[in-house]
Amino acid sequence: MPRPTVVFAGTGAIGRPMASRVAAAGHPIVAVDPHPAAHAWAEEAGITAAASLAEAPRAETVVVMVATPEQLAALVDDALAVGVTGQRWIVMSTVGPDSVREQGGRLAAAGAAVLDAPVTGGVARARTGELTLFAAGPAEDIAAARPVLDRLGTVREVGGEIGAGQAIKVVNQHLCAVHIVAAAEALSLAGDLGLDRRDVLALVEQGAAGSWMLSDRGPRMLEGTDTEVTSAIGIFVKDSDLVAQAARGAGAQTPLLDVARDRYARAAELGLARRDDSRVIETYGGPE
Repeated sequence: MPRPTVVFAGTGAIGRPMASRVAAAGHPIVAVDPHPAAHAWAEEAGITAAASLAEAPRAETVVVMVATPEQLAALVDDALAVGVTGQRWIVMSTVGPDSVREQGGRLAAAGAAVLDAPVTGGVARARTGELTLFAAGPAEDIAAARPVLDRLGTVREVGGEIGAGQAIKVVNQHLCAVHIVAAAEALSLAGDLGLDRRDVLALVEQGAAGSWMLSDRGPRMLEGTDTEVTSAIGIFVKDSDLVAQAARGAGAQTPLLDVARDRYARAAELGLARRDDSRVIETYGGPE
């Protein structure tokens, strides 16, 4: 196995197009993911895969797109066992400020440079390289990581302290969580009023009531349970919990977030955790 420039840890729905763009830019990469489906994808994409960091060659850069704080902690445990001195770690997962500070501190103490650079934009923008990256860390480390970061989207430098990127992503996910539920509720209301929901969506999405989430998720809300999964209900169960945790720590009130959070929890209870997050509309009635 050749020595890679980049190890890409976590190749789920959004990680795959991100890894593909890095590879297409000429960076030799190894995709690290324990799931067999990820290995099948990597083989089809012509990307070398490994089940763990221990099985992957040492890389100059480690991009992290795992799903949860617990997965980040486990990944760092594995990394510290094999050594991280001289590596650059770019944590792009949504794991919350506390998690990235704790795990970033462990990595830095062991000799790694760490960037906190969560992304927003979804699968569609990951495919086209139009994500927004909230990059926090020393300016010189961000500059050194540009050959990878610039392939993924627009880098917004948000400060020198690890955790600043995650804090902004918390605000971002608050809005995303609320906007998706608002779109679901509005389209459900349209149906209850006897209106053709597709017509309503086309009429309102370009007006004052429109939002990116309405235009992106709205069509999938009308497709049914088996629509393509670009971001799962379970992700927003996790993310809305992270937002609530950060809000409690800051003494902030988030009543709208609390309502949205309850809807994602209900959707998960209905067995929809692995379905697209647009399926939150099913908490307002049966499958569409």
